[in-house]
Amino acid sequence: MTKQLKLGVPKGSLQNATIALFKRSGWNININGRSYFPEINDDTIECAICRAQEMSLYVESGTLDAGLTGKDWIAENNSDVHVVTDLIYSKVSSRPARWVVAVPYESPIQCLEDLAGKKIATELVKFTERYFAERNIEVKVEFSWGATEAKVVSRLADAVVEVTETESTIKAHGLRIVDELMQTNTQLIVNHDAWKDSDKRKKVEQIALLLKGALLGEKMVGLKMNVPEEQMETVIALLPSLNAPTVAPLYQSKWFSVEIVVNSDVVRDLIPKLLENGAEGIIEYPLNKVV
Repeated sequence: MTKQLKLGVPKGSLQNATIALFKRSGWNININGRSYFPEINDDTIECAICRAQEMSLYVESGTLDAGLTGKDWIAENNSDVHVVTDLIYSKVSSRPARWVVAVPYESPIQCLEDLAGKKIATELVKFTERYFAERNIEVKVEFSWGATEAKVVSRLADAVVEVTETESTIKAHGLRIVDELMQTNTQLIVNHDAWKDSDKRKKVEQIALLLKGALLGEKMVGLKMNVPEEQMETVIALLPSLNAPTVAPLYQSKWFSVEIVVNSDVVRDLIPKLLENGAEGIIEYPLNKVV
């Protein structure tokens, strides 16, 4: 079968998380050594690995039909691509990352206006320049190849624009956040011409559907329990299910089997309440996808 879709997989910090997400979605991406063209168990997809910072450029030009990259790098490159869906995942947490302006704790800088005439180090150069220009604040923005937080510690810059999820690295370097420039998350993007191609569009939509289903399944669990007839209404009232719970009578009994899907973060408080109100034999199980 002819390869139908050229798909970009981000290299670097998102690589392992992306491969794991695809695996939960039904696609096994196998990276062999130093190859930039990993194998995938889908004859209609051809994978290529490239840096997330460059992904939107390759998709925009048509070198790749689709790819996964950060909203921040699309903005940095000012790329004209079609965003299919947002996918919030990373190697650290399941919440959007933030690009922030940070300075040393002892710095007199308290707001963006205080940075006028100052030097800022960042990997997000073009976006940072546009951000300050739109606010009529003249700053000098220099590209940082890495270890950006250390630039202000060693006095090579007055401030940094850096991405953070937990703020732990920023605090560890003795920095404080002055302002937030943008929130970012991974996005599935596609070239406009590829999006107009019905076969490629159908494939991209399939990928989007199952990736989102895998992310949702990661946050939810299934609960199954036995409930006596006289306690059914009380127990049902406690259940925060996606839809009405599944209820089935047990054979030759006045008991019922009740099954629901709930957010994993409510289970620790929910299970004791269910037990207190007559539920028994409670089973919790993980979900691969919720579509």
